Amino acid sequence: MELIQTVGRRKTSVARANVRKGTGKIVINNKESKAYFPTIVLHARVVQPLVKLDCLTKYDISINVHGGGITGQSEAIRLAIARAMVKIDPETKKSLRADGLMTRDARKVERKKPGQKKARKRFQFTKR
Repeated sequence: MELIQTVGRRKTSVARANVRKGTGKIVINNKESKAYFPTIVLHARVVQPLVKLDCLTKYDISINVHGGGITGQSEAIRLAIARAMVKIDPETKKSLRADGLMTRDARKVERKKPGQKKARKRFQFTKR
């Protein structure tokens, strides 16, 4: 198997994943994944597609991610890895979609409107 390249996005984060056969090493921005995402929840979110397909130790994954915060980055990485697994074996798409791992979450921050406090919050109305 040659190198598989995929892209995952979430909010303003963009993750590019390079997947090849290996021993299960995950490197994010030249750091070990557990060092890049120190909390268990974020790391579990990153490896969720691999755990679902039971191939945690089959592939070496190198990821370049930028933009956004750590939650958006972890979800962008999750989507990139899920897309790579589908490129490797198209039969896995159904099980990944059932867990919601193939859907790109398109929600972004709504912009602030002029003459308002925030995107939806208005200034307090005074009658007199």
